[in-house]
Amino acid sequence: MIKVLIVDDIPETREHLSRLLGLERDLDVAGTAGTGEEAIKVAMELRPDVIVMDINMPGMDGVAAAEIISQRLPTSPIIMMSVHGEATQLKRAISAGAREFLVKPFSGDEFSASIRTVFEREFARRSQVEASVPALTVPVNPTDDGEHQVIAVFSPKGGAGRTTIATNLAVALHRETGARVCLVDANLQFGDVGVLLNLNPKDRSIADAVETGDPDGDIVDSCVIEHSTGIRVLLAPPSPEGADLVTAHHMRQIIDHLRIGHEYVVIDLPSGLSDLSLAVMDAADTILVMTALEITTIKNVRLFLEVAEQLEYARTKIRLVINRADAAQGIRIADVEASVRRPIDGAIVSDGRLAVLAVNRGVPFVVSHPDSPLSRDVTKLARTLAGETAGVVQDQTNKRGLFARR
Repeated sequence: MIKVLIVDDIPETREHLSRLLGLERDLDVAGTAGTGEEAIKVAMELRPDVIVMDINMPGMDGVAAAEIISQRLPTSPIIMMSVHGEATQLKRAISAGAREFLVKPFSGDEFSASIRTVFEREFARRSQVEASVPALTVPVNPTDDGEHQVIAVFSPKGGAGRTTIATNLAVALHRETGARVCLVDANLQFGDVGVLLNLNPKDRSIADAVETGDPDGDIVDSCVIEHSTGIRVLLAPPSPEGADLVTAHHMRQIIDHLRIGHEYVVIDLPSGLSDLSLAVMDAADTILVMTALEITTIKNVRLFLEVAEQLEYARTKIRLVINRADAAQGIRIADVEASVRRPIDGAIVSDGRLAVLAVNRGVPFVVSHPDSPLSRDVTKLARTLAGETAGVVQDQTNKRGLFARR
């Protein structure tokens, strides 16, 4: 049975739609809701297979409710309904995370067919992700005794300095440990790692690795670029349409191969959750969640942590790092900890001038200005991550921990 949640502010509409589905053997109306707020509450309780929601409701409308539900329950696809079929309504629905759009009035056959189609798409997506799970257990080269770690760098909101930190972290890991490090730009549509390292994705990118289908190890290696800093880099496609070539299954295969040949694989993820991002997070040993002393970013981090709990990620897998932690924003680190209900694992000093200078030159600041406070904080982060698996001696000069609270 496909469990369906129906959300509409008009009781008669809810009853009518429930009756339509009552005629279908494989569809079950698990619950109904009359407001956006109620929809969120009921969805979290019932965890339906499909949610059908009206876009126009008093108070919290369908778009606002869908945005929250999509983040908290990414495995419960949403079908949006509206009496209007304009492009603007469709755009709002899709941007909120809806998988289908129905214009009222619609027939019972059209209604049930849409639910089945959306459910089957979601089922196929989950099956594809689950099918790649065994690949995670690829054995490490027996001649190499070192630990191999995949580190996903993520922020649920742009502007937190995710790519800058990921790039400099990869370089710092190599400089501090001498280990083999590969940096992967998984922001497939608008990746910036190439800009930060002065590399051109038109030469080689991840799109070339999957051009002929499932990525072969030799092909993946041929697409990785050796950088002057000593790290190896797998760039995002040179144009946004190239992102369509790389599936979540492809990414899992690529990660598994890179893990074998490198002690550290650092992956720069795009903001927001997607099949590909979740596949990377599943494969990662550590998820570095970048946040900032800014209320909308903190809110999104809190929502992500709720999703991570639903996905049954271990708490130790996720590390919260505040970037620009000394910026005078009126929010303290203690406020962030109270909001997300867990301690902050690290803080990185603010130095916008140096960060922008490094980007414009295409030279990581841990190389150009290794003694700057910004570089020291990123280097300490690298030592922490390396020390957890490789036994690197950590800095003992700071008795309050590796990162001073600011």
